[in-house]
Formats: sequence, C-alpha cells, structure tokens
Amino acid sequence: MRRRSFVQFGLGLGAAVSRVQAEERVWASRTLNAMGTSMSLQVAHADAAHAERALDAAIAEIRGVEDRMSLFRDDSAICELNRTGRLDHPHPDLLEILRTAQDVARRSQGVFDVTVQALWQVFAEAQKQGRLPTRKEVQAARQRVGWRGLEVSERALRLHPGMGITLNGIAQGYAADKVKKRLQGMGIAHALVNTDEWASLGQPAHAGDWILGVANPRDSQAFVTRIALQGRCVATSADNECTFSPDFVNHHIFDPRTGYSPTELSCVSVMAPTCVMADALTKVMFMAGWSGALPLAQAWGVDVLIVDKQGRWKASAGLPLRPV
Repeated sequence: MRRRSFVQFGLGLGAAVSRVQAEERVWASRTLNAMGTSMSLQVAHADAAHAERALDAAIAEIRGVEDRMSLFRDDSAICELNRTGRLDHPHPDLLEILRTAQDVARRSQGVFDVTVQALWQVFAEAQKQGRLPTRKEVQAARQRVGWRGLEVSERALRLHPGMGITLNGIAQGYAADKVKKRLQGMGIAHALVNTDEWASLGQPAHAGDWILGVANPRDSQAFVTRIALQGRCVATSADNECTFSPDFVNHHIFDPRTGYSPTELSCVSVMAPTCVMADALTKVMFMAGWSGALPLAQAWGVDVLIVDKQGRWKASAGLPLRPV
C-alpha cells in the first residue's frame, strides 16, 4: 500500500450518506482497494439512488483500469505484455495512457519512462535478501530500460527483449480522470475522486472549495501546507511511499539516466488540468530537483510544490495555498 500523502479537508468519510438541506443534495461515498492502494469516492446528487448508481459506475471504471494496468494483478494486460513482450489489439485505454506516457517521455528527454520496471525488480529482489543491489546489478538492469524500446500501435504493443513496463507512476491519475469524466456524464456536479491522486467537481458539503492538506513526508501527524483544488487535479509522489533503504536515499522513483533515485527532494505535488498529467509530471519534477522544478513546471504549464530532504519547501506562484 502506498502511504497517504494528502489528508482531505472537506466532507468526512465516516457516514455513507448525508443530506445538505440548503441545496437538497444527497452525499454518498465508497472506499475500495485497487492498484495496490486505498481509494475513496464521494458524490452528491438530488436523487440518492442516482448517487449510488454513479458510484457503481465510478468503481467499474477503476476496476477496468486495474484489469488492464495493474502490476498487482497477474492476469492484467500489462502483466501479460511484460511476460510475453507483445500484446495484440490492446484496449483503447492502454493505447491512450501509453501514448500519453511516450509523449511525456519524449518531451522530458526520457526523464519520465514507464520501462523502469527492470530497476524496480532489481531493487525489490535485493531488498528480499536484506541488501541493496550492487552497482553492477543496477547498471545491468539499466541496460533494459529505455522508452524507445516500447512500440505502441493499435495493432500491438511490443517490448524489446528483457524489458518490462510499469504504469504505477501514471495509472492512478488516469483512473481519476476516467472516473471524473464518467461522473460528469451522469450529471454529477459535486464530487471528490481519490485514487491516490485527486480530482474534484463542484463543492464539498460545506461552503467553499475542496481543500487538501499535504502531509509531511517525515511526520505523518504534521502538514506542510494546504491546497485548494479549484477544479484542477493534484498528484503527489514522495520518497517514503516505498523505500529500499531507511535513509530514504533509495526509493520507488528511479532516474532512468542513472538507475538510482533522485537525491534532492522528498516530496513533489503537481497541480494540472488532468490527473494523468499531474501524476506523470511528479516524477519529472523529482528529477529536476530543488532549483529546477519550479522553472520546469512553468514550462509545462502546471503548478508544483516541492519539499527537500531537510524539510524545506516552496511552491510555484499559481498554486492556491491555504494556511495550515
């Protein structure tokens, strides 16, 4: 399970349904485990039965993404691709997300790369043995990493021999976008979607905006700051979500250029128009480091909050911060 990097400030999840008399909305909520993390959904509608149908549809969207993109499911399409190196006639969702991933890889000059699965595997295997991988092992794994080794077309997905992909750095964001679009199509005007990345519609039960508290990566009881969603999407990546060494030097975010984790930052949050782009760009900003992340965010047309290993933080001017 990934560690929760945001704490919601808004409608609580304690009650499954609550009424907001002022606007005659009925709130309904669900929680579920999917893609290796805990997710939650909240929707409001004047018709309680329709709110429940919307939640059913939202969960179906998430399960569909999980079926195709989860490494936690041996029977997923991605696992089949990694086993065989080829997947014929891929689902349109896979085409869409992989074309997005390859576009971000191209624009970031390979900094974002879904083919880093070989690096994950070598670190995970060494961790089982109570050690870190040797430099030789890391460099051998790095030879099986490179976004150009993934071919994407409607006819087939192909991987160069020995390569594998992971969508763990982008699939949760993609799922949030799918859910938001489905809810809008069903006439839901107020909702909060948490797939471990966040998207919102309208307002929470109380007046104002949806507010998220950014958790301190070194103290789960403390917050760095708070962010108002304002209809945009927020994704986060942190070095404590999955770590291979107690000093947080080696973690689940890999720089494909070196084979190791970037060293300067402990947490990155990106606010963007879509969750899939926010999710992917957290890794790009991680590589950019303390001095490069904010200028790079401006170039991509997004906003960013970064926290370094010492706990210092700064944010781009367009990020709607709220005091803790």
